[in-house]
Amino acid sequence: MSANGQQPDASSEEPGLAILLIDDRPEVATAMEIAFRMAGHRLTVAPDPQEAFSQLARTQFDGIVLDLNFTPGKSDGKEGLACLERIMADAPGACVVVLTAHGGVRMAVTAMQKGARDFAVKPWNNADLIAKVEAAVTREPSIASAPGGPAVTGRGTRQVGILGETAIIEQLRQMIRRVGPTMAGAAITGPSGAGRTLTALAVHAASAHADSAPALIDLREDSALDAVVEATGSVVLRHPDRLDELAQDRLAALLPDHVRPIAILDRIDTLTPALRRRIATIELAVPPLAQRRDDIPILARHFGTDAAERFGRSAPRFTEAAETALREADWPDEVRGLAAAVERAVLLGEDGTIDTGALALGAPSPTPGADRNETSSYDLDRSERAMIAAALAEHHHNVSRAAKALGLSRGALYRRMERHGL
Repeated sequence: MSANGQQPDASSEEPGLAILLIDDRPEVATAMEIAFRMAGHRLTVAPDPQEAFSQLARTQFDGIVLDLNFTPGKSDGKEGLACLERIMADAPGACVVVLTAHGGVRMAVTAMQKGARDFAVKPWNNADLIAKVEAAVTREPSIASAPGGPAVTGRGTRQVGILGETAIIEQLRQMIRRVGPTMAGAAITGPSGAGRTLTALAVHAASAHADSAPALIDLREDSALDAVVEATGSVVLRHPDRLDELAQDRLAALLPDHVRPIAILDRIDTLTPALRRRIATIELAVPPLAQRRDDIPILARHFGTDAAERFGRSAPRFTEAAETALREADWPDEVRGLAAAVERAVLLGEDGTIDTGALALGAPSPTPGADRNETSSYDLDRSERAMIAAALAEHHHNVSRAAKALGLSRGALYRRMERHGL
């Protein structure tokens, strides 16, 4: 499942292999797309690892062709190897063929040790490369899954799309990789809309039950406990903390020993001791967007591409000012609200460009209540200043247009500009 919902697997729509090329050179992408198409396969291009992770979150691929260098002037392969490590950590069965420069055999060996199934040396022959990819797809993975971990299959790579590059989201991914292969009860906490269900599915995808869909049970429904008794494999339990104490203890007693519970809840301290022992051996806290603002443009581009594909629009381009506005805006509905805002901008946009006006975010407003502390006041002021500066830059300091984009009157914008020294 992607951060914005499931899509059909690419391999089920047309014959041939679905291949993802991760390479930043347009001329290589064009030539390789023609070669793979003439061989009966389909090639999707990602110019960098971020776009590759977004693609992997939306579509299943049979194989991946990965260049080991992306930044001009760099040839040490560290960027590509880091990308390979993350792909293999999230999908041990991934079929990756790496591209390395002439004389880079040592680098290719390192890639093979990290899970790549084969390598090709630049410059390559298209027919030979395609043959390598076709053979690699049918070959067993070069690394085995951990005991009790997810089944490693020979074909098909799709990742649960927990996207982002901030340290706090990487820590969450690391915890999922560590806890996922076990049978330990995992409690997913964090604000609603931040990605708790996605995290629960990622835990399931890292488990020994990954080859079957988990049971999704909303414990607010009358028949929920009956469904628990019949569950097998992984079971995702929503809102166990909203049950009364008697129902919680009954749930703990009804959960079969062979079932792996993954719970989505607000707080684990409201669970009874018996239920906490059963479903909350480990807590995975999903961070709010306010703690990972640098991930917002990455998520926005992912949601924008996903919405464009679903609505038949061209892939959107976010202006720098729009990304700044998104990064600094308040998101009371978390990632869910960000996805909705981007989807609306894609749907209503005309030229494929998303600017501050298309987003129609408005300036952030103070949170109601009298107990805001100094830190929150500072954050709001910083966010408001950044959004106003972004809107002014977007509209070449045309105050009327910037005010309209922010949902303010000219006078109100002038007063805020004066307050922030703009």
